[in-house]
Amino acid sequence: MIRLPLTRLRALILVCLGAAGLLLSPNAVAATATRSDEARSQDAHPPYSLLQMNVCSSGYAGCYAGTEYPKIVDEVVDRIQADDVNAVTLNEACSGDVADVAARTGYHYRFATVIYRGAPLPCKSPDGRGEFGNAVLTKEAIRASEDASYSVFSGVEQRRWICVTTARGLDVCTSHLSTDGEAPGTTNSVQCAELAQVLASRHRPTLFAGDVNRHASCAPANFWTLTDAAATQAPGIQHVYGNLAAPTLEIEPTTYTDHDALVVRAGIRN
Repeated sequence: MIRLPLTRLRALILVCLGAAGLLLSPNAVAATATRSDEARSQDAHPPYSLLQMNVCSSGYAGCYAGTEYPKIVDEVVDRIQADDVNAVTLNEACSGDVADVAARTGYHYRFATVIYRGAPLPCKSPDGRGEFGNAVLTKEAIRASEDASYSVFSGVEQRRWICVTTARGLDVCTSHLSTDGEAPGTTNSVQCAELAQVLASRHRPTLFAGDVNRHASCAPANFWTLTDAAATQAPGIQHVYGNLAAPTLEIEPTTYTDHDALVVRAGIRN
């Protein structure tokens, strides 16, 4: 039997490990630890995702024919399931359709009814689809919600905002602003300023998405802005604002509405 001195045996083992690529340098060990820490961080705080759509579902607007109802409802469900988002914001929706989407996807929801000529506006063609308004749906349970009208509106339609607070401790908001232009003094510009105040007053991580019918941002100073400026349909007027980390935006073409869909993903800050 051949006996090697302990020092020579240790050296031989190190050479073999190095040749096999199993001996890591201190830098490699540190890099591996960093990657592991990042992976654990992503597992603990996965990106939060949101889908925004204007679905033109009232039955009154000229864009309604293109929805080929109920195909627009099916498209919303398909996109929620394909994108696997945490939250959904819908403009120009009907309360009955939103309830249907929630039932088919398992999401929770809140709905803000738009007042038209002093009363809720029933969706039509077909009837029985509930009232016209805006909605927020979330995969997590909703702990609280609030909505209110703006101080001014143009024409006969009262515009509103709605925010929900999820069980995850994050606020999701939407709104659909007036269409009288964004010049100073217009109804849209006043609503924009009021929306900025609403978002600035939130004391939790917050995402807003909606059709604001303007190109200039309504985001408060500490929020970023993403828009659908690259959309093929009605570009630049759907916006996403937030104070989450490292947001990314995807614009998805739609078939049964006159606005493209937006999918935003962002990290929740520790």
